[in-house]
Amino acid sequence: MTSSDADRRRPRIGVDIGGTFTDVVLEVGERLHSSKVLTTHAAPEEAIIEGIRTVCAGAGTAPGEIAMVIHGTTLATNALIERRGAKTAFITTRGFRDVIEMRTESRFEQYDLDLVLPEPLIARRDRFVVTERVNAQGKVLIGLNRAEAERLAERIGAGGYQSVAVGLLHSYANGAHERLLRDVLLAARPDLSISLSCEVSPQMREYERFTTVCANAYVKPLMSAYLARLGQRLAEAGLDCPVFLMHSGGGLISLDSAREFPVRLVESGPAGGAIFAAHIARSYGLDRVVSFDMGGTTAKICLIRDHTPRTAQVFEVARSYRFKKGSGMPISIPVIDMVEIGAGGGSLARVDALNQIRVGPESAGSEPGPACYQRGGARPAVTDADLILGRLDPDAFAGGSIRLSITAAEQALDAAVGAPLGLDLTTAAHGISEVVDENMANAARVHAVESGEDLSTYTMIAFGGAAPLHAGRLCEKLGITRLLVPEGAGVGSAIGFLKAPFSFEATRSVYMRLSAFDPAEAARVFAELKQEATDFVRTCDPNADIRHEYKIFVRYTGQGWEVPVDLDPSDADAPEAGRYRDLFEAAYRTLFRRVVEGLDIEVASWSVKATTPQPPAERIEPLQAGRDAVTEGTRSMFDAATSSMVEARVSARDRLAAGDSLAGPAVITERETSTILPTGFRVTLQPDGTLDVTRERPAASLRDPREEAAQ
Repeated sequence: MTSSDADRRRPRIGVDIGGTFTDVVLEVGERLHSSKVLTTHAAPEEAIIEGIRTVCAGAGTAPGEIAMVIHGTTLATNALIERRGAKTAFITTRGFRDVIEMRTESRFEQYDLDLVLPEPLIARRDRFVVTERVNAQGKVLIGLNRAEAERLAERIGAGGYQSVAVGLLHSYANGAHERLLRDVLLAARPDLSISLSCEVSPQMREYERFTTVCANAYVKPLMSAYLARLGQRLAEAGLDCPVFLMHSGGGLISLDSAREFPVRLVESGPAGGAIFAAHIARSYGLDRVVSFDMGGTTAKICLIRDHTPRTAQVFEVARSYRFKKGSGMPISIPVIDMVEIGAGGGSLARVDALNQIRVGPESAGSEPGPACYQRGGARPAVTDADLILGRLDPDAFAGGSIRLSITAAEQALDAAVGAPLGLDLTTAAHGISEVVDENMANAARVHAVESGEDLSTYTMIAFGGAAPLHAGRLCEKLGITRLLVPEGAGVGSAIGFLKAPFSFEATRSVYMRLSAFDPAEAARVFAELKQEATDFVRTCDPNADIRHEYKIFVRYTGQGWEVPVDLDPSDADAPEAGRYRDLFEAAYRTLFRRVVEGLDIEVASWSVKATTPQPPAERIEPLQAGRDAVTEGTRSMFDAATSSMVEARVSARDRLAAGDSLAGPAVITERETSTILPTGFRVTLQPDGTLDVTRERPAASLRDPREEAAQ
């Protein structure tokens, strides 16, 4: 038995910091204990300690018994979106100072004459150049003069910078000049935080590589300080155990690796949710799943095929223009591919200049929170609308830890939306709900189109504190007929951390045409990447059973983007050009239904992922609807399917037995969330505690309540 196997038998904790809530899950054997506390933005570690104390007390577990803490956070993402990172300098090759501002010169909206490009992360005054040049093969054309580097180091020191990003042309092929700059900078300023693009993202395409190393440098001091405080506070609380971080690719890395490469944490929280959804998909044998994760600040949507989340080598943070590709900040690292928008329970509503309701991306967060929290918030949020629509119990929100005020929600909503538009409170709240639901549906449609998928053939898996409230309506909008809400959905991402493997994906750009294929060089690249990825995993568990996955990124000569091609281990140990050609053409034909004759083929990048085995998922045989579920009365709730207030049956999830069934309109309540069943939906509880929701018939189209009254 490896040490990771032994640790999985001892109590473990998963922690997910969101913009509004911090979720803590304690796993003791097969049992899960959870806690949801408001995020403390000034010191996020304080909410973690509070949540850990709560779950340990509830489970009767002493902090000293905990084997490990697995942590995911949106802190790095939020720092990039809100532009509140360190004062950072960027050093690049002379002549390439403005690459991060010029971008790729493509227009993500071709016909918008007033198009405004996002501001670069680092302003021009903070960007510096050195005279040096390396070509795409790694050959030094102009050497870096050490005296010039020392003069630049003096300017950096005098500028009061906390962090420096170094991105030189073609450093992925030869990083010697970047490493020399680091040595010179540290000799002048030992306290500087330095990030090198040849280590952070050794891949071609200088714009993506430069923005990635700038992002890493920008958040590195912030994340290093936070992780140091977290380690100290956990030790003070009696947790003498290792801490691991969830990275964007869906695996775990050590605390030291996270400090050095914090950009790998940018999508760590959402990645945990995708792992959670993939585990449920394996349990139910579902090959096509869309995961829907909606918390207090953001909503995340991910496509999962064959029990595996879609992955990518580049993703964008903070898309600024209608979710369009190209309007965000590209980060060039291995990542679970998903779309993320500012739509959550805390997303604030307003009326724009055209008298249209707008929701998000601005969020009330946890400080002050929605108006109904009674913590100083005066503007209406999605949670306020859900409360007025009867979807939430004001006395049982977050397990009763937060008492919600209907009066405060009504006052805020009427002032911001109802009065300006002349709407009653119910219609105004419904308008807010419809806008945020349509925003999420539109984001899902765009993501599906970009991936060439038809969502009507998918099953939705919903989790996060707000997702079960809105998932039914989202299924209606997307034409999805089946919805699963797993047990523990309110803290789904934190549960996903506990199911994630230790893993790390090492990538490198090495250009090689198949017509001039060098098997020895290809084998050498794979061997080095394998060693790099393995070393990262060994920092988490020196004795782990490690498996390796190999991949190349291939294209026809002259094309701009590559197709990922999975390889067997033998293809990496004994590379063959003919074999690579066959695999590429098969993958290309799957995507485009044909191959291109007469063109040479080239490998642009190489990848090796080292990972420990995931725990097996128990296969669930779905039960058909059985006896009617026991209900605890009714609640007045707005039903979007009929555009009217109805008496919805209410049932507590923990009082349902496997096979129990309930038809909408209804509400299934639990500590961390509630599942809303519109008219036309039926739920059946499965043996593992999952709510299996199906549409019995297409819901009626929305009608104006005033038209119904006239009839």
